[in-house]
Amino acid sequence: MNGDGIEYADDDILPVRRLIRMRAPSLAIGLVLGVLLSFITSRFEQVLEHNIRVAFFIPFIVYMADAVGTQTQSIYVRDLKSGKAQFHHYLIKETIIGFVLALTSSIIAAIITWVWLASQELSLAVSLGTFGAVLSAPLIALLVAEALQLEHSDPAVGAGPIATVIQDTVSVVIYGIIASLIIL
Repeated sequence: MNGDGIEYADDDILPVRRLIRMRAPSLAIGLVLGVLLSFITSRFEQVLEHNIRVAFFIPFIVYMADAVGTQTQSIYVRDLKSGKAQFHHYLIKETIIGFVLALTSSIIAAIITWVWLASQELSLAVSLGTFGAVLSAPLIALLVAEALQLEHSDPAVGAGPIATVIQDTVSVVIYGIIASLIIL
C-alpha cells in the first residue's frame, strides 16, 4: 500500500496468490454482468428476427465503444497512479474526444453499411448505434475508474473488466433500441 491507501497490483513484487485475490472480484462482477448482458440482448429478439442483418453489427459497435473506453481508461488510470489526474479535466477532454471519435466512426459505419447491404434503415441504425455507444464510452470508463479510486481499490485491476461489461451492455441497449425504433 502506498500513501493513498491503495494496494496496487504489482506483478514484480506481489505473489501470484495475492494478485489473483485482487483480480478475482472484478472478474466475478464482470461474469454476473455478462450474463445480464445476454438477457438484455435477448430482449431485442423481435428486431433480430425481423432483420437478422442487425446482428452483423453488434460486434463492431461493441468493439468500437470498448476500444475508445479502454484508451480513456488506460490513460486516466496511469495518471491516477502518478497523481496527475483531475477528474473534471479528463471528463471535459474525453467527452470532446469521444464526440469526435463517435461522429467519425458513425459516418464510416453508415457508409460501409450502405455500400455493403444497401439498406437505408440498417445504415441509419448502425450509424446512430455506433455514435451513441462510442460517445458513452469515455464517460463510463472514467466513472468506473474514479469510483474504484475513491473506494481505495486499484483501478488498473478492476476498471477494465467492470467498465467493459458495463460498456458492452450500454452499447447493446443503445443499438437495440435504435434498431427497434428504426427497423420495426
